[in-house]
Amino acid sequence: MNNQIYLIVLFLALVTVIPTVSAQLSVGEEANQKLIEIKLDKSEIVNVKHVIAASGITGNVNLFDGVITESIIVTNDNGDEKEFGLIGYGGALESITIFPSNSSSIIKYNLKDVSTLYENLWTSKIQYSETFSVLFSEETDLIFLNNTIIQLENKKGVSVNYGGNATIQYYDKIPKIIEEVSLEEDKFNVEIITNSKIDKFNFNQESKSIKFQVNEKNKFVTVSMEEELVGDPYIVLLNDEKIMYTKSISKENYVSLSMKPQAVGEIIISNSQYHNDLTQITSNDTLPAESIPNDYFIWLVFGGVLIIVAIVVIIIMRKIKK
Repeated sequence: MNNQIYLIVLFLALVTVIPTVSAQLSVGEEANQKLIEIKLDKSEIVNVKHVIAASGITGNVNLFDGVITESIIVTNDNGDEKEFGLIGYGGALESITIFPSNSSSIIKYNLKDVSTLYENLWTSKIQYSETFSVLFSEETDLIFLNNTIIQLENKKGVSVNYGGNATIQYYDKIPKIIEEVSLEEDKFNVEIITNSKIDKFNFNQESKSIKFQVNEKNKFVTVSMEEELVGDPYIVLLNDEKIMYTKSISKENYVSLSMKPQAVGEIIISNSQYHNDLTQITSNDTLPAESIPNDYFIWLVFGGVLIIVAIVVIIIMRKIKK
């Protein structure tokens, strides 16, 4: 019995004191991560960085899917490389073991098969169990996070709070179309960003509506304009049927509406109040009472009274004859 206890103590001591890069045992608890960062830079290779708080005990750090093993580097605050352990199953890496340290540990590695480019649109599918940040290059200003439009402006990126599944998309080259429109005496620019082919653009001042033809389906369409052109609240139609859209305000009085039409056809962006009023009027097949001429209404009543009087007179005359 004593020999077994000595063997267990000796085994734990060896694992703790003699770390190795190829270690396959998980020792310690989950590490305290101060920062988790992903960088998307219009490349199929994605960069990842974890910053781990100093700790006197061994800690484990979960990895993102798709790790390139050869790219893993662990350093301290001064840039000196540190030893670490790798934990995996079935050939896929799952986590890194960080050994006790008086300074922060910085883990860097690359991912493959996460980011792809198709028809001018980069798509990255990322999954993690904790809050992580996604950084972009300076030239990337417009992104879609799980189909929701986000204008980065002066921000470097976005934060995916509490982790989860994130599908991030952005254009390799911005496909922008600019149309000039007039509202009363003022002129405005309407910007349309899409990989889809657009034609038959039109702006109607009276109805405050924008119309254009979309010739490809399942592609993002983002319309940016001065808010007064259409006016909040909005309605977006595809072939006269409502479709979902997301709204982003990039600066004062400037709005971006993004949609992903599931079919080709005509897109209409209109003021919803105007549209509702118009529908209410055109759906009524009868003329309102006030549109009937007053003279005609008087003669109609007078005629009805005469008929009633005539009927009463006839009934009285018949009774007298009897």
